[in-house]
Amino acid sequence: MRFAVRLRALGVALLVPVVLVVLWWVLSADSTSAFYPSLSTILTNFRETWLFARAGSDVVPSLLRLGAGYLLAAVIGIALGVLLGRVRVLHLALQPAIQFARSIPATGLVPVSIVLLGIGDAPKIWLIAFVCVFPILLNTIDGVRSIERGLEDVGQTFRLTRRQRVFAIHLPSAAPQIFAGLRISLAIAFIMMIVTEMLGATSGLGYVTLNAQQSFQIPLMWSGMILLGILGAALNALFVLVERRVLRWHHLSTGRMR
Repeated sequence: MRFAVRLRALGVALLVPVVLVVLWWVLSADSTSAFYPSLSTILTNFRETWLFARAGSDVVPSLLRLGAGYLLAAVIGIALGVLLGRVRVLHLALQPAIQFARSIPATGLVPVSIVLLGIGDAPKIWLIAFVCVFPILLNTIDGVRSIERGLEDVGQTFRLTRRQRVFAIHLPSAAPQIFAGLRISLAIAFIMMIVTEMLGATSGLGYVTLNAQQSFQIPLMWSGMILLGILGAALNALFVLVERRVLRWHHLSTGRMR
Protein backbone atom coordinates (compact mmCIF):
# COMPACT_ATOMS: atom_id res chain seq x y z
CA MET A 1 0.00 0.00 0.00
CA ARG A 2 2.82 2.38 0.98
CA PHE A 3 4.73 1.43 -2.19
CA ALA A 4 1.67 2.25 -4.30
CA VAL A 5 1.32 5.64 -2.62
CA ARG A 6 4.98 6.44 -3.22
CA LEU A 7 4.72 5.29 -6.84
CA ARG A 8 1.71 7.52 -7.38
CA ALA A 9 3.52 10.48 -5.77
CA LEU A 10 6.52 9.88 -8.05
CA GLY A 11 4.22 9.79 -11.07
CA VAL A 12 2.63 13.10 -10.10
CA ALA A 13 6.04 14.69 -9.49
CA LEU A 14 7.33 13.58 -12.92
CA LEU A 15 4.20 14.53 -14.83
CA VAL A 16 5.01 18.22 -15.43
CA PRO A 17 8.70 17.65 -16.36
CA VAL A 18 7.73 14.93 -18.84
CA VAL A 19 5.05 17.11 -20.44
CA LEU A 20 7.49 20.02 -20.75
CA VAL A 21 10.16 17.82 -22.36
CA VAL A 22 7.64 16.40 -24.85
CA LEU A 23 6.41 19.89 -25.74
CA TRP A 24 10.00 21.12 -26.16
CA TRP A 25 10.81 18.15 -28.40
CA VAL A 26 7.73 18.63 -30.61
CA LEU A 27 7.87 22.43 -30.87
CA SER A 28 11.62 22.51 -31.64
CA ALA A 29 11.68 19.51 -34.00
CA ASP A 30 11.73 21.58 -37.21
CA SER A 31 13.70 24.51 -35.81
CA THR A 32 16.25 26.07 -38.18
CA SER A 33 17.23 28.86 -35.79
CA ALA A 34 20.87 28.93 -34.72
CA PHE A 35 19.86 30.24 -31.29
CA TYR A 36 17.01 27.78 -30.63
CA PRO A 37 18.22 24.41 -31.92
CA SER A 38 16.02 21.34 -31.73
CA LEU A 39 15.96 19.35 -28.50
CA SER A 40 17.32 16.32 -30.35
CA THR A 41 20.38 18.36 -31.40
CA ILE A 42 20.89 19.57 -27.82
CA LEU A 43 20.60 16.06 -26.39
CA THR A 44 23.06 14.72 -28.95
CA ASN A 45 25.50 17.43 -27.91
CA PHE A 46 24.79 16.62 -24.27
CA ARG A 47 25.68 12.95 -24.77
CA GLU A 48 28.84 13.67 -26.75
CA THR A 49 30.07 16.50 -24.52
CA TRP A 50 29.12 15.90 -20.91
CA LEU A 51 29.02 12.11 -20.78
CA PHE A 52 32.40 11.63 -22.44
CA ALA A 53 34.55 14.53 -23.66
CA ARG A 54 34.27 16.95 -20.74
CA ALA A 55 33.13 14.77 -17.87
CA GLY A 56 36.61 14.39 -16.42
CA SER A 57 38.05 17.75 -17.43
CA ASP A 58 35.16 20.01 -16.40
CA VAL A 59 32.30 18.26 -14.53
CA VAL A 60 34.43 16.50 -11.90
CA PRO A 61 36.60 19.58 -11.09
CA SER A 62 33.46 21.71 -10.67
CA LEU A 63 31.87 19.24 -8.27
CA LEU A 64 35.11 18.91 -6.29
CA ARG A 65 35.34 22.69 -5.87
CA LEU A 66 31.71 22.85 -4.81
CA GLY A 67 32.09 19.97 -2.35
CA ALA A 68 35.30 21.32 -0.81
CA GLY A 69 33.92 24.84 -0.38
CA TYR A 70 30.62 23.60 1.02
CA LEU A 71 32.21 21.22 3.53
CA LEU A 72 34.62 23.93 4.64
CA ALA A 73 31.70 26.31 5.21
CA ALA A 74 29.77 23.63 7.12
CA VAL A 75 32.66 22.86 9.49
CA ILE A 76 33.47 26.54 10.15
CA GLY A 77 29.82 27.61 10.39
CA ILE A 78 28.76 24.88 12.82
CA ALA A 79 31.87 25.13 15.03
CA LEU A 80 31.79 28.92 15.20
CA GLY A 81 28.00 28.93 15.56
CA VAL A 82 28.13 26.67 18.62
CA LEU A 83 30.83 28.86 20.17
CA LEU A 84 28.97 32.14 19.55
CA GLY A 85 25.70 30.57 20.62
CA ARG A 86 27.15 29.66 24.00
CA VAL A 87 29.36 32.71 24.66
CA ARG A 88 27.09 35.74 24.62
CA VAL A 89 29.88 38.32 24.96
CA LEU A 90 31.72 36.88 21.97
CA HIS A 91 28.51 36.92 19.96
CA LEU A 92 27.87 40.57 20.77
CA ALA A 93 31.46 41.48 19.88
CA LEU A 94 31.44 39.73 16.49
CA GLN A 95 27.84 40.45 15.48
CA PRO A 96 28.63 43.75 13.64
CA ALA A 97 31.47 42.16 11.67
CA ILE A 98 29.28 39.18 10.73
CA GLN A 99 26.43 41.38 9.56
CA PHE A 100 28.85 43.54 7.52
CA ALA A 101 30.50 40.57 5.85
CA ARG A 102 27.23 38.80 5.01
CA SER A 103 25.86 42.00 3.43
CA ILE A 104 28.57 42.12 0.75
CA PRO A 105 27.13 40.84 -2.57
CA ALA A 106 28.64 37.45 -3.34
CA THR A 107 29.32 38.22 -7.00
CA GLY A 108 31.15 41.39 -5.99
CA LEU A 109 33.75 39.32 -4.20
CA VAL A 110 34.85 37.43 -7.32
CA PRO A 111 37.08 40.20 -8.76
CA VAL A 112 38.55 40.79 -5.30
CA SER A 113 39.44 37.12 -4.87
CA ILE A 114 41.06 37.05 -8.34
CA VAL A 115 43.21 40.08 -7.47
CA LEU A 116 44.20 38.78 -4.03
CA LEU A 117 44.40 35.01 -4.56
CA GLY A 118 44.65 34.39 -8.32
CA ILE A 119 42.56 32.08 -10.50
CA GLY A 120 43.43 28.62 -9.18
CA ASP A 121 41.16 26.17 -7.39
CA ALA A 122 41.96 27.42 -3.88
CA PRO A 123 40.49 30.93 -4.38
CA LYS A 124 37.28 29.42 -5.77
CA ILE A 125 36.95 27.01 -2.85
CA TRP A 126 37.58 29.71 -0.26
CA LEU A 127 35.15 32.09 -1.93
CA ILE A 128 32.41 29.43 -1.99
CA ALA A 129 33.11 28.70 1.68
CA PHE A 130 33.08 32.38 2.65
CA VAL A 131 29.72 33.05 1.01
CA CYS A 132 28.11 29.83 2.27
CA VAL A 133 29.23 30.06 5.87
CA PHE A 134 26.81 32.78 6.97
CA PRO A 135 23.46 30.92 6.68
CA ILE A 136 24.98 27.96 8.54
CA LEU A 137 26.60 30.17 11.15
CA LEU A 138 23.51 32.27 11.91
CA ASN A 139 21.16 29.28 11.99
CA THR A 140 23.52 27.41 14.31
CA ILE A 141 23.71 30.39 16.67
CA ASP A 142 19.90 30.67 16.79
CA GLY A 143 19.53 26.93 17.24
CA VAL A 144 22.01 26.73 20.12
CA ARG A 145 20.63 29.82 21.86
CA SER A 146 17.06 28.50 21.70
CA ILE A 147 17.84 25.27 23.60
CA GLU A 148 15.43 24.75 26.47
CA ARG A 149 16.76 25.46 29.92
CA GLY A 150 15.59 22.06 31.10
CA LEU A 151 18.06 20.30 28.81
CA GLU A 152 20.89 22.40 30.20
CA ASP A 153 19.82 21.45 33.70
CA VAL A 154 19.85 17.78 32.74
CA GLY A 155 23.43 18.16 31.49
CA GLN A 156 24.48 19.77 34.73
CA THR A 157 22.70 17.10 36.77
CA PHE A 158 24.64 14.36 35.01
CA ARG A 159 27.85 16.40 35.32
CA LEU A 160 28.55 16.39 31.60
CA THR A 161 31.68 18.13 30.39
CA ARG A 162 31.44 21.01 27.91
CA ARG A 163 32.43 18.72 25.06
CA GLN A 164 29.81 16.15 26.09
CA ARG A 165 27.15 18.88 26.27
CA VAL A 166 28.02 20.06 22.75
CA PHE A 167 27.63 16.60 21.21
CA ALA A 168 24.82 15.29 23.46
CA ILE A 169 22.66 18.41 23.87
CA HIS A 170 23.63 21.42 21.77
CA LEU A 171 24.17 19.89 18.32
CA PRO A 172 21.18 17.48 18.43
CA SER A 173 18.84 20.20 19.70
CA ALA A 174 20.01 22.72 17.10
CA ALA A 175 20.15 20.16 14.26
CA PRO A 176 16.85 21.18 12.56
CA GLN A 177 18.00 24.80 12.26
CA ILE A 178 21.52 23.77 11.27
CA PHE A 179 20.11 21.68 8.42
CA ALA A 180 17.95 24.61 7.33
CA GLY A 181 21.12 26.69 7.04
CA LEU A 182 22.94 23.89 5.24
CA ARG A 183 20.15 23.64 2.68
CA ILE A 184 20.23 27.38 1.95
CA SER A 185 24.01 27.25 1.66
CA LEU A 186 23.90 24.34 -0.78
CA ALA A 187 21.96 26.44 -3.28
CA ILE A 188 24.35 29.36 -2.73
CA ALA A 189 27.37 27.07 -3.20
CA PHE A 190 26.00 25.84 -6.52
CA ILE A 191 25.50 29.40 -7.75
CA MET A 192 28.95 30.48 -6.58
CA MET A 193 30.54 27.47 -8.28
CA ILE A 194 29.17 28.69 -11.62
CA VAL A 195 29.98 32.37 -10.99
CA THR A 196 33.59 31.74 -9.94
CA GLU A 197 34.15 29.61 -13.04
CA MET A 198 32.76 32.25 -15.37
CA LEU A 199 35.48 34.74 -14.38
CA GLY A 200 39.17 33.89 -14.38
CA ALA A 201 38.87 30.16 -15.02
CA THR A 202 40.15 27.71 -17.61
CA SER A 203 37.89 24.77 -16.78
CA GLY A 204 34.57 23.91 -15.18
CA LEU A 205 30.89 24.01 -16.04
CA GLY A 206 30.63 27.80 -15.73
CA TYR A 207 33.68 28.33 -17.97
CA VAL A 208 32.46 25.92 -20.67
CA THR A 209 28.92 27.31 -20.70
CA LEU A 210 30.03 30.94 -20.93
CA ASN A 211 32.69 30.12 -23.51
CA ALA A 212 30.08 28.28 -25.60
CA GLN A 213 27.81 31.35 -25.56
CA GLN A 214 30.67 33.69 -26.56
CA SER A 215 31.87 31.40 -29.36
CA PHE A 216 28.31 30.80 -30.66
CA GLN A 217 28.34 27.08 -29.85
CA ILE A 218 24.66 27.33 -28.98
CA PRO A 219 23.85 23.60 -28.64
CA LEU A 220 26.75 23.28 -26.18
CA MET A 221 25.41 26.25 -24.21
CA TRP A 222 21.92 24.72 -24.01
CA SER A 223 23.27 21.30 -23.05
CA GLY A 224 25.33 22.95 -20.32
CA MET A 225 22.20 24.57 -18.91
CA ILE A 226 20.42 21.20 -18.90
CA LEU A 227 23.35 19.62 -17.06
CA LEU A 228 23.31 22.40 -14.45
CA GLY A 229 19.61 21.81 -13.88
CA ILE A 230 20.12 18.06 -13.49
CA LEU A 231 23.03 18.51 -11.09
CA GLY A 232 21.13 21.08 -9.00
CA ALA A 233 18.10 18.80 -8.68
CA ALA A 234 20.30 15.77 -7.89
CA LEU A 235 22.22 17.61 -5.15
CA ASN A 236 18.99 18.85 -3.59
CA ALA A 237 17.49 15.33 -3.66
CA LEU A 238 20.64 13.91 -2.06
CA PHE A 239 20.52 16.55 0.66
CA VAL A 240 16.85 15.83 1.39
CA LEU A 241 17.65 12.12 1.64
CA VAL A 242 20.44 12.75 4.16
CA GLU A 243 18.32 15.24 6.09
CA ARG A 244 15.39 12.82 6.37
CA ARG A 245 17.68 10.14 7.79
CA VAL A 246 19.58 12.36 10.21
CA LEU A 247 16.50 14.25 11.41
CA ARG A 248 14.18 11.26 11.38
CA TRP A 249 13.53 11.68 15.12
CA HIS A 250 12.57 15.31 14.57
CA HIS A 251 10.24 14.60 11.66
CA LEU A 252 8.57 11.79 13.61
CA SER A 253 8.05 14.04 16.64
CA THR A 254 6.49 16.76 14.47
CA GLY A 255 4.43 14.34 12.35
CA ARG A 256 6.15 15.31 9.08
CA MET A 257 7.34 11.76 8.29
CA ARG A 258 4.81 9.09 7.50
